[in-house]
Amino acid sequence: MAGKPPGRNDEGDTSVVTKTKPKTAKPPLYKVLLLNDDYTPMEFVVHVLERFFGIGHSHAVEIMLTVHKKGVAVVGVFSHEIAETKVAQVMDFARRNQHPLQCTMEKEE
Repeated sequence: MAGKPPGRNDEGDTSVVTKTKPKTAKPPLYKVLLLNDDYTPMEFVVHVLERFFGIGHSHAVEIMLTVHKKGVAVVGVFSHEIAETKVAQVMDFARRNQHPLQCTMEKEE
């Protein structure tokens, strides 16, 4: 046994040891959505988009109009933690300003 070269078995075959790196799966992403209501002023929605999502004024107006016309719009796609934080920030800001604006998140497929 002591004289047997490494990598050889009793039949004389050589074996190769391979190490495979485990593939790290990318974390799932989440869409942050703004929902339309009949009470939140359009200017407030534009302000929220600019303040919390860093969206420029003209693009914020476009998104606000999409929310107004279609009832919902995706305002960003983030990791779970960031999406959760954005939703909480928007909801808190809306409540403090006495607006019923709704912001939610859903897993991106």
